[in-house]
Amino acid sequence: QVQLVESGGGLVQAGDSLRLSCAASGRTFSNSFIGWFRQAPGKEREFVGAIRWSGDSTYYADSMKGRFIISRDNAKNTVYLQMNSLKPEDTAVYFCAARYYTLSYRAEGYDYWGQGTQVTVSS
Repeated sequence: QVQLVESGGGLVQAGDSLRLSCAASGRTFSNSFIGWFRQAPGKEREFVGAIRWSGDSTYYADSMKGRFIISRDNAKNTVYLQMNSLKPEDTAVYFCAARYYTLSYRAEGYDYWGQGTQVTVSS
C-alpha cells in the first residue's frame, strides 16, 4: 500500500519561495512517477510537474517551467517541489501523487494521492 504525505505549505507573500515535501512509503518506487498537482477553489486539479523515481527526468506544465523545480532524495524517499517567485494565483492545495511505469499529465492517471497541503500567497 502506497502512502504519500505532503508537508511544507503555508502562508507566504508574493515573491517568496516555498518548498513542499512529499514523503513516500509502503512500496518500492523504482518504477514510479511522482506527480505534483494543485487545485484552487472552484477549479479543476492542475498538473504542475512530475519526476521519474529512477533517474533524473522531470516534466513540467508549460506555465510552471522556470519557477517550479522538482527534485528527489532517494535516501529519504521524498520528492520536493521548490516554488520560487510565488504569485497570488499560485494559491491552491498542492497534492503529490504516484503512478507506475508510464508518465501521465492527468490527475485521473494517478493511483495514489496524498492529503494535500495548502499554499496561500498574499499580494
